[in-house]
Amino acid sequence: MFAVIKTGGKQYRVAANDEFTIERLPGEAGDTVTFGEVLMVDSTIGTPFVEGASVTAEIVEQTRGKKVISFKKRRRQNSKRTRGHRQDLTLIRISEIMTGGKPAPKKSAAKAKPEAPKKTAAEAGPGAEAEGASAE
Repeated sequence: MFAVIKTGGKQYRVAANDEFTIERLPGEAGDTVTFGEVLMVDSTIGTPFVEGASVTAEIVEQTRGKKVISFKKRRRQNSKRTRGHRQDLTLIRISEIMTGGKPAPKKSAAKAKPEAPKKTAAEAGPGAEAEGASAE
């Protein structure tokens, strides 16, 4: 089960237990955040948002991105300027995806695709016996 959320002017595809960084959110480590702007849940696409859907996440830590240097030089003018910037970020872990106020149903193992039965040496053909003997 996955969802597409919108936060900080960007869109993120999320699933349960995903960890990633987003634009800074108010709060401290351990706080819970709910995202109400859910654009898509599995195959349900919202117009613009999926009604009643929300994504709950836990703030892991407040951090900063890598430093970006902006250097400007005007040739032959003895003029230059250096500026640096580090973006404030929040590391979050997705707890659950809610649809209509209820946790989204998880796909069970019963719906998993059954394995194909293995072929016996007689069904596989004449060259299969030699391969099977060397593997044992």
